[in-house]
Amino acid sequence: MFSKSRINEPGPKQVEGEKAKPADLPATKPAMDFSASAVKAKPNASVLSSDLTVVGNLRTTGDIQVEGTVEGDIRAHLLTVGETATIRGEIVADDIVVNGRVIGRVRGLKVRLTSTARVEGDIIHKTIAIESGAHFEGSVQRQDDPLNGVKAITGPKED
Repeated sequence: MFSKSRINEPGPKQVEGEKAKPADLPATKPAMDFSASAVKAKPNASVLSSDLTVVGNLRTTGDIQVEGTVEGDIRAHLLTVGETATIRGEIVADDIVVNGRVIGRVRGLKVRLTSTARVEGDIIHKTIAIESGAHFEGSVQRQDDPLNGVKAITGPKED
């Protein structure tokens, strides 16, 4: 009943004995370039699921999406606080999107509180967006470089 043959597919038919023309052949994809000079793919965000509780600080130069609970400070490039998330500690990132709950200071170049956000703490930012419905208790301070004075995000120390 089902087959992989192309008999019933629309398109030009090849007459028996006639050579296939280049236009009749299926197009092939060019080979992938895996050389060192090829553009590096951006790694996916690390996701902390809603059933996960982390006690301690998190540091990365990449992206983090938190759906669970973190009791500690977070440093990242892009931090997304999910609707089910609760963070108790300072968060520092270039780009921060808060959909859930943060209890502590927020420092970011670009900070966005969505309508489901609940923030209890000060926000230090370069640009900020607060959607209608967001709950915020604290002060807001604009700085040209809100990350200045924060320890740089580094990897493990080498001896």
